[in-house]
Amino acid sequence: MCSRGAAALVLTLAVLAAPARAEAPLSAIDWLSQSVTTPAALPAPERVEPQVSSHALPEDVAVSSLDGPAPDGIGLLPPSATGLPRNLWGLGRTDEIAALIAAERLDTLPSLQALMTAILLAQADPPADAAGRGILLLARIDKLLDFGALDSAAALLEKAGSVQPDLFRRAFDVALLTGTEDRACETMRANPELAPTFPARIFCLARSGDWNAAALTLRTAQALGFVSDEEDALLSRFLDPELYEGEPPLAKPSRPSPLVWRMLEAVGEPLPTNSLPLAFAHAELRDTAGWKAQLDAAERLARAGAISPDLLLRLYTDRTAAASGGVWDRVAGVQALEAALAAGDAAAAATVLPGLWAQMEAAEIEVPFATLYADRLAGLRLSGDAAALAFRIGLLSPSYLRVAEARVPADATEAFLIGLATGSVAGLVPPDSLARAIAPAYLAPQPDPEFAAMLAEGRLGEAMIGALDRVNAGLQGTPGGVTSGLSLLAKTGMTDALRRTALELMLLERRG
Repeated sequence: MCSRGAAALVLTLAVLAAPARAEAPLSAIDWLSQSVTTPAALPAPERVEPQVSSHALPEDVAVSSLDGPAPDGIGLLPPSATGLPRNLWGLGRTDEIAALIAAERLDTLPSLQALMTAILLAQADPPADAAGRGILLLARIDKLLDFGALDSAAALLEKAGSVQPDLFRRAFDVALLTGTEDRACETMRANPELAPTFPARIFCLARSGDWNAAALTLRTAQALGFVSDEEDALLSRFLDPELYEGEPPLAKPSRPSPLVWRMLEAVGEPLPTNSLPLAFAHAELRDTAGWKAQLDAAERLARAGAISPDLLLRLYTDRTAAASGGVWDRVAGVQALEAALAAGDAAAAATVLPGLWAQMEAAEIEVPFATLYADRLAGLRLSGDAAALAFRIGLLSPSYLRVAEARVPADATEAFLIGLATGSVAGLVPPDSLARAIAPAYLAPQPDPEFAAMLAEGRLGEAMIGALDRVNAGLQGTPGGVTSGLSLLAKTGMTDALRRTALELMLLERRG
């Protein structure tokens, strides 16, 4: 073995021999591959629950170096793109911000998901106590992975430009799920400090075509006891599948890592991704997957705002529907609508639209659909019920303001919706209890004292995340949360997020 490989193996053995840490609580990132080891002297940061103050006295002032690296400040979107200031975190504490970001959340409105993603990708000064540790950067990347936003996570990882183990683990898994693992394996080979674990080393050796070295590495791992029985069985089949022909299939892991998922696929025992974390759905978008699997994965990702609506449209129109029901009805409906729009046939579009919209509502992909079709439907000059439906669809699109300004309201509900889109509900009658919770945020927004205190300390990022959580609570039956969360958006000048969230609250069936 070369000196570089020997050094990596020594580091691997040293870490594996170290006492095991207590297992962390289950979280959305527990499926990450243990592709590389982390030296015991550099433990991964533990999750920290936000502290609750018992008094109003100022806490100790955080101090950080001014000349060290600032990984926590790395972002993709400048303030001009997000509307968020560089001093997004103010006097906030890194561990508390990271814990707030990491908190588990139920499915939320598309507009709130988009705003949270913008916060995660924003270029912002790191908190004062960040000290170059990268804790906030890791928390942001992990939440992007949780959202299934692999492209954004990969771009953030690339911009970080680091081969530190904690960052590379994430980059390796993104590569496995998007089909770019060869590049990740090359990075691993070129940076021995990453200390690849035996399964990752064996996988990469095999990917490079060096099957003999891969087999020798597996035998070494077996002799040293550094692979579990489950890993041994999978790696053995991965390296020599013909030897196990006729054998019963392997036991299916309940929480497979991307590395395990890819090797199971390679040995002809693939796991469906619909019950796995959202990020795994990207693996079904590869050309090797069947059309039905691609469609299911694309709808799941589009629902979370993790892929472009254009990709969903491309898959819908790729070929003729093979059956009926479920996704096949959406395929047929989209293709019929495309034909009507291409022909400029308003009558045909009016016939197709109601049933297709019901299908999109059932799949909860109304916003991607509206993004694709709002402008094109407006160009048809529909009338009657079809025009009213196209109006509501348009309000869920980025063109909501133009759609609202072009509509003469047919009733009080439409008038209120137009008011939400244009920013003025004064004198309008809220049509239901949810509308009555929304209206105060437009008429006299008053952030809760908790949020006001955060804003006074410049902790806008934390306040906004808290506001999103309040709106989510409102969806689960706490109307005051809607007023509180939207008021914060209004008070901080997040006009587009305010209007789009209010419209989605009114038009999407997401209430608990």
